[in-house]
Amino acid sequence: MAVHAHPDDESSKGAATMAKYVSEGVDVLVATCTGGERGSILNPKLQDDPYIEAHIHEVRAKEMEEARQILGVKQAWLGFVDSGLPEGDPLPPLPDGCFALQDVDEAAGALVKLIREFRPHVITTYDENGGYPHPDHIMTHKISMVAFDAAGDADKYPEAGEPWQPLKLYYNQGFNRPRTLALHEALISRGMESPYGEWLDRWKQIQRTERNLTTHVPCAEFYPVRDKALIAHATQIDPDGGWFRVPMEIQQEVWPTEEYELTKSLVDTSLPEDDLFAGIRQN
Repeated sequence: MAVHAHPDDESSKGAATMAKYVSEGVDVLVATCTGGERGSILNPKLQDDPYIEAHIHEVRAKEMEEARQILGVKQAWLGFVDSGLPEGDPLPPLPDGCFALQDVDEAAGALVKLIREFRPHVITTYDENGGYPHPDHIMTHKISMVAFDAAGDADKYPEAGEPWQPLKLYYNQGFNRPRTLALHEALISRGMESPYGEWLDRWKQIQRTERNLTTHVPCAEFYPVRDKALIAHATQIDPDGGWFRVPMEIQQEVWPTEEYELTKSLVDTSLPEDDLFAGIRQN
């Protein structure tokens, strides 16, 4: 089970990994916390379409369904309302009723119910910073941590179904410095322009803490599937934009894995791993 904040997050974070496991016969479910109702229309080709602006919830749901089919996964909505990304100094208050303002324990109940219904062995989610500090990403982290521990406890959320205990919990860490640096250097060495120079400078300035990349899942052959699913989120992704500036063959050669940080495990495993099911498959 991959727990994400908005439609399109599943296609930009761990999508090739999911497609790989689907190809191996693994049952994969994306849990989408919100409908992405407050997401900006980031594709400049669609920004002047009044229909999209007026029907953004419906449009993003259709995009999610297309991406789901491309990846071959199942998908469920948790039903919370997008909080938006506040901007300004000071930051404006979050909208009433939005996901990020929910009581964490109450909101986790919806995820506990889904875990008990789907019965996953592995869950992926975001780290305590949300991957980046969007309020919905941080809230996704919070409810995932509560739900992972509570799902197997019969005394917690008794109305949410029969207990089920997942065995491993991972943080998505696909946007990591080693990967970014490797791709940057590969482009420069080939005499090509790199889109990552400013990223690396910014990370250096803010002294971003390096994460513990415990798990590298080989999935390069599924990068084209990932990109196709990402492009399905047309309101969010410009097919001529920054996501696709690095040629596919360079990505596959230089960095053929997606990265995760193992944060909870109830099975024995040896680090580093190359499989989210390490320690589980042989049990």
